[in-house]
Amino acid sequence: MLRLGILGLGEGRSTISASLASKKFKLIQICDANKKLCEERALEFDFENWTTNYEDMLTSDKIDMIAIYTPDHLHFEHIKLALQHGKHVVCTKPFIDDLSQANELLELAKKSRKKIFVGQSSRFFEPAMRQKKDFDKGLIGELITIESYYHADHRWFLEKGWSLKQSFKWLYGGLSHPTDFIRWYMPDIEEVMGYGMLSSDGQKAGLKNQDTMHFIFKAKDGRIARVSGAYTGPTQPSSRDSGMSCILRGTEGASQADYHELRYSVTTKTGEEKIITWGDSTLKHYFRFEGQSHHAGEYQNYLDYFADSINNKFTAYPDLKEGIGTIALLQAMDKSMETGLPVKIDDILKANNITRESIGL
Repeated sequence: MLRLGILGLGEGRSTISASLASKKFKLIQICDANKKLCEERALEFDFENWTTNYEDMLTSDKIDMIAIYTPDHLHFEHIKLALQHGKHVVCTKPFIDDLSQANELLELAKKSRKKIFVGQSSRFFEPAMRQKKDFDKGLIGELITIESYYHADHRWFLEKGWSLKQSFKWLYGGLSHPTDFIRWYMPDIEEVMGYGMLSSDGQKAGLKNQDTMHFIFKAKDGRIARVSGAYTGPTQPSSRDSGMSCILRGTEGASQADYHELRYSVTTKTGEEKIITWGDSTLKHYFRFEGQSHHAGEYQNYLDYFADSINNKFTAYPDLKEGIGTIALLQAMDKSMETGLPVKIDDILKANNITRESIGL
């Protein structure tokens, strides 16, 4: 059983629930700079071992792994310190927000021989896992194209002070989910073109960066994909549309995995069409708190998967290298919005002295 410490108790709330319910982890300590939040989580989960000092977890010989759920711009430093102290690492997406730091992490991971896993939680939601399983079985034939989006009314999120800082970008905090779906099925993206804007709602709230974005990707083999995101305005009813979705179009069929609604549809190569939904027991596994703002079931799924990779010595994906590749794509998307021009991923890697071989491309 792996011994876990959790840093960042906002999003980390889901990981507390997941680790306490898991048979593969023992939660040792939780940490947040906000003392009041530590006290609230301790009361909520009847778990008293908390600290406001990250150093306490880093130096503890009772902790094997640290799960990091801090603001995006702090990820690099927190990952670096965990590796330097000999801990395995789970870090929420986006992995890091500055690609120039990637080589240092690659070197540290090699030296420490510790595993790193990027918590792209959407891959571990029931419809997404079913879609991948069906695709791998060949139910829709060869992949032609992918469309993925994340549209949500997240004006409530802007009440968090750090969300209005220049360092916060919905490109990394939100659009990284559908972008990761694209890379899951089409990892070798060559070029990206996109546009973004800051909506009037976002401007009124004080948001500094784009909250509405559309992108087209081109892979090295010529296939194309599309991603879009909108985060600061009303959305359609869930019975009509999903807040997040991944659509695969193949040579012999198509499939769509919807987020939140626990809904999956597929047209197979035999011509069979079906829509699958899951019941209350599955819903309760994924959504354990008020509403659907936290999704602890995905975290438990990926924590258990990562534990298996450590115990059985296989690579859990997305790993460090795949996480860096996704950040390279996101930075290319960022640059395309800034310049209004197509951007090649190789140019982003070259600018940061990263070789394709070093990240498995």
